[in-house]
Amino acid sequence: MIDTECTTANLGDLENSVRETLAALQKQNLPERLWAKDPSLWKNDPAVREKISNRLGWLNLTETLPGLIPTLQSFAGDIKTAGFQDVFLLGMGGSSLCPEVLKRTFSPAPGRPRLSVLDTTDPEAIQNAESACDLTRTLFILASKSGSTIEMRSLYRYFSEKVRAISGEAFGKQFIAITDPGSPLEKIATENGFRKIFSTPADVGGRYSALTAFGLVPAALLGLDLGAFLKNAEAMRVSCAAAVPCASNPGVLLGAIMACLAQAGRDKLTFVSSASLSHFGIWAEQLIAESTGKEGKGIVPVDREMPGDAGRYGGDRLFIYLRLETDDCAARDEKITALQKAGQPVVRIELSHPNGLAGEFLRWEIATAVAGVVLAVNPFDEPNVSESKENTAAVLAQFEKTGTLTLPPAKAFGNGISLSGNLKAETAQSFEETLQSFLAGAQANSYVAIMAYLAPSEKHDVLLQQFRIKIRNKYRVATTIGYGPRFLHSTGQLHKGGKRNGLFIQITVEEKKDLGIPGAPYSFGILKRAQALGDFHSLVRRRLPVLEIRLDKNFETGLKKLLHAL
Repeated sequence: MIDTECTTANLGDLENSVRETLAALQKQNLPERLWAKDPSLWKNDPAVREKISNRLGWLNLTETLPGLIPTLQSFAGDIKTAGFQDVFLLGMGGSSLCPEVLKRTFSPAPGRPRLSVLDTTDPEAIQNAESACDLTRTLFILASKSGSTIEMRSLYRYFSEKVRAISGEAFGKQFIAITDPGSPLEKIATENGFRKIFSTPADVGGRYSALTAFGLVPAALLGLDLGAFLKNAEAMRVSCAAAVPCASNPGVLLGAIMACLAQAGRDKLTFVSSASLSHFGIWAEQLIAESTGKEGKGIVPVDREMPGDAGRYGGDRLFIYLRLETDDCAARDEKITALQKAGQPVVRIELSHPNGLAGEFLRWEIATAVAGVVLAVNPFDEPNVSESKENTAAVLAQFEKTGTLTLPPAKAFGNGISLSGNLKAETAQSFEETLQSFLAGAQANSYVAIMAYLAPSEKHDVLLQQFRIKIRNKYRVATTIGYGPRFLHSTGQLHKGGKRNGLFIQITVEEKKDLGIPGAPYSFGILKRAQALGDFHSLVRRRLPVLEIRLDKNFETGLKKLLHAL
């Protein structure tokens, strides 16, 4: 057993391997070189090292945060005084996932506005958000490092036209921007008189930006005690400092465990959390998948998969148990103890307060960077993310020319369900047989990624979770769920750049009602379908096993049929 500062690791036969890795990292002076921002830890190519050097600013964020607190608190106070009831954050990936965790973990303080995160192009989700608020009392946050993401700009076009119709040229007072200096978004914000522009460090990548304005502006608006919150991040920095040996350094230790077990075939890092911490994996999923999933390597984060009996799992798991000591953890404790007794490796991380998430943001950033050292990958690039974006752009360009989308051939099975993908024609006897034949291709170390182009909702969550658990229980493989297009900015990198051990189920639907995008020749429904199509082409070209399940407008009925098909 490895035990250090609120972290206990029971790794069985792999403990010696982890200790050897820690000794090797110590011999390399890893902690000292990490805090010195030495890019040669990851790559030797001079051009790559220069790029890495420009992505390490997250290491020093806790030094500058105390000076930002008064500005953030003053701004949040102004928003409260102005009477805003809702805040909509429009962003994707690293710009939206930390705010999503904060929103789901912390309730707004009295008098503070509700926070909603719109990281979607789904027309139903956008309509639902709009209908649940008073537009005249809603503040919009445009969050994007590059300032050019198509999702954010499309959502801005839609909501700015709505607000402009109400407030005229003063509409900009209901918008703020969080972006890098000199970005296209900064220009938009300046030209349109946005209420506030928050600049973010250019040397901090999106998925490492939780402790920048991307995470802290929403935290301030929710009314979090920023001093108490960020005190945890500083405490973690001290615990992981350059002088702390690898074996007792929480960030380095976790990174070594993650990478060492992945190399031993336990590459499915599975989060199990007590109730108050159950949403942390939303953020960690992108950090881990996008940072490590490249060059045919990678760690597969498995988030929100309901824990099962020990017999449901193979030998490819590492369980991370995030536990809040004030939660009722009896049921989770029992599950984790049973898994540990069955020989599954378990890392337990215990927090005394939800504010401890600030420290976990930093710990996991360090751990992921260290895992990159052990796996010999650059954890600060995302070489395959742009591919689906380019495919989407090509699909949209074709739509502008022809007015139609060219969809892959699909076989209809009735009941509003059609299937497409790189399947053998002779397997398509029935919907149930085709689905089961596809999943039967799973090997011992496979995972199944469910990619749902639906409106994120509790109703859809329930159905998708039931579907994934049926797959896990029947085929004993790990499962992931991602809403499109959100996952394209996170696990999408792993899908295409990581190991070739994924099976990909894409769920697309016919829109019940579409929404136009002002100034664009396509709608939100077309944009979402183009994004699905672009990713589908990426997976097929790589000859990865992909199955598109195409549902008609009664797609809730279709989703229920998926459950019976297994």
